[in-house]
Amino acid sequence: MLSCVQAVSGVLNSPTNVQLTSTNMDLVLKWDPPAGAPRDLVYTTELILSFVNPHSCVNTSALQCDLTHLVVSIYGRYTGRVKAQLGAQSSAWASSDDFLLDKQTSIGPPNVSLYSNGAKLEVSITDPVFVHSSLREIYYYATYNITYWKKDRMKEVPFVVDNSSTSKLVLHSLDPSTEYCVQVQIIASTAQKPSTPSIVHCARTPIVVALFILAGVLTLVVFVVRHWRSLSHFLCPKYAIPEHFKESLLAPPKSSLYLVMQTSQPVEEFSDQISVVMCSRTEEDGSKKPAEEKR
Repeated sequence: MLSCVQAVSGVLNSPTNVQLTSTNMDLVLKWDPPAGAPRDLVYTTELILSFVNPHSCVNTSALQCDLTHLVVSIYGRYTGRVKAQLGAQSSAWASSDDFLLDKQTSIGPPNVSLYSNGAKLEVSITDPVFVHSSLREIYYYATYNITYWKKDRMKEVPFVVDNSSTSKLVLHSLDPSTEYCVQVQIIASTAQKPSTPSIVHCARTPIVVALFILAGVLTLVVFVVRHWRSLSHFLCPKYAIPEHFKESLLAPPKSSLYLVMQTSQPVEEFSDQISVVMCSRTEEDGSKKPAEEKR
């Protein structure tokens, strides 16, 4: 009945609930159809700018229109509007509220990787990708709020890291052989709300290696104490050496070289006597006088 009244009067109702939305700096206009709208109703949208109102979607049957390509500044204030059309009939424009892109955009979840490293867990975080610019260029200060807990119960401990597009954090003082879960959220300086929380990632800490070493040492000590008598007999046997081995060890050597050395006489040494004649000079006449020295 309502659609018949609209056709007769030649007036179409405007779309309702018109609003601009944004995720990671895109810009989308959304709306609801007017009450009693016919199936073949179409829509035309505009983005209101200070110097021009460009059309983005014309004669579309969808209930939203992507205006991202019309964004001229990431810090701009934007308003969108839409009208319904049925043949030659058009409704009045229905406008959204003003939208501050950098403050009202929804920041998507960060990408998170979690893996164990010894008795610690390492968290690797990467910022979401923005359509225009990047998170660190738009927001001069952004931090990560990290929530981690044992899988069977919640435990919240915040960690703060300044201005890093890819960050790695280490969670210390964790219980061994325990499964922990981690979730990360970004808090930006001028954004009206935090980012969407990341997917929950879980990982298990390994059993501490030192416990294995200590257990091995204790086991070895207990084994040695309990089997000391057997080990001492094995390492230090008390068996006597047979007599024929003793006799062979104490007997003098019988080699031919040794016998020759024992029976040979000392070698007799021979020497010859020599005389040395020397000349000496007297002080009176300067003549030389031979001198004889015997050895």
